[in-house]
Amino acid sequence: MTMDQHLQLTVDGRLKHFLTIEGLNAALLTQILDTAESFVGLSQNQVKKVPLLRGKTIVNLFFENSTRTRTTFELAATRLSADVLNINIATSASSKGESLLDTIRNLEAMHVDMFVVRHALSGAAHFIARQAAPHISVINAGDGQHAHPTQAMLDMFTIRQHKQRFEQLKVAIVGDILHSRVARSQILALNTLGAAEVRVVAPKTLLPADVEQMGVMPMHDLDQGLRDVDVVIMLRLQKERMNSAFLPSESEFFRCFGLTEARLQHAKADAIVMHPGPINRGVEIASAVADGPRSVVLQQVSNGIAVRMAVMSMTLQPGGAA
Repeated sequence: MTMDQHLQLTVDGRLKHFLTIEGLNAALLTQILDTAESFVGLSQNQVKKVPLLRGKTIVNLFFENSTRTRTTFELAATRLSADVLNINIATSASSKGESLLDTIRNLEAMHVDMFVVRHALSGAAHFIARQAAPHISVINAGDGQHAHPTQAMLDMFTIRQHKQRFEQLKVAIVGDILHSRVARSQILALNTLGAAEVRVVAPKTLLPADVEQMGVMPMHDLDQGLRDVDVVIMLRLQKERMNSAFLPSESEFFRCFGLTEARLQHAKADAIVMHPGPINRGVEIASAVADGPRSVVLQQVSNGIAVRMAVMSMTLQPGGAA
């Protein structure tokens, strides 16, 4: 087992924590997608709950703001009949000088079962998983520039809904690859699930130095990068993580790398357009594309609930998810 496998999996190969896609095999990722499939129809029911996690307590421990991610985790836990605690870290003990470990120990004393962790520092979720009591599961809701595994899996779920199989797919991930934890997790998931080709399209200043070692094809021309692809994933410019040296201006970035209806013609006629959000309209994507017939952005948000239900139920149910 790799270090990530050892931390994330039980001795019999089940999911204990969900911290990163790295180290997980295609069978386990497919199990997450299949389990999510069983929850998708739930939102159409009059009663949108199942009793799988009744009696469990899940803590949303968000050290970084993210309304959409936190809300979908909260909805997912509620629909599994779990109790949910939302801890606003900005106004809680850590802002008064309490250490992260002290915060964890105090929450453990309240007999909780899971931490959903979002943190600006890479590795924070791994740290908490190593320190937490043995019965507690940890889900990484985004750590620094490292990983965002549930976002990657809801993206995989959305791709599978539209394309059924991964083996023949050509996928272009466009934009700020360098600062994106989502891109790293997407690349790992796509390669693990057997995508034919993963392209990353960006200016050289927004690509990691070792990007080719990630199993992708780097490109610097958007028209070329979009040619004959099945899936286009646009990324947000992470302005909070960069200084002006990375880009001349947002308008220049849109001119060269913004997705417009004209540029989208280079992709296959049935290509879908994705974006993990929040969208910067007119910076990485034109509104006509974001709101257009090929956009599946709102489906991604809906699918986030089912995928997070899948991960929660697989980690907290002793026998695995039903």
